[in-house]
Amino acid sequence: MPKGYIIAHVTVTNPEAYAVYAAANNRIFSRYGGVYLVRGGEAIAPEGPMKARHVIIEFPDYETAKAAYNDPEYQENLKIRLDNSESDAVIVEGME
Repeated sequence: MPKGYIIAHVTVTNPEAYAVYAAANNRIFSRYGGVYLVRGGEAIAPEGPMKARHVIIEFPDYETAKAAYNDPEYQENLKIRLDNSESDAVIVEGME
């Protein structure tokens, strides 16, 4: 079964509030077997503009990735990211 991923691109506008959001995600996503593969780090955009921060979280499968994103505690925590960054996220199914 292919793994599932949450991929987010973020430009943080309030680092203090964003840090609270990020810390809570460690606890929330670990309940779903989420493992951070990318969380910030250096990046370049050879094909156009990009947001400043990139996050990739791997889950055991696509359904689990969706369940983690839709978790009520994460949905409440997500409000912090939406209020303190410019961001977008996708949930994708990996390859077999």
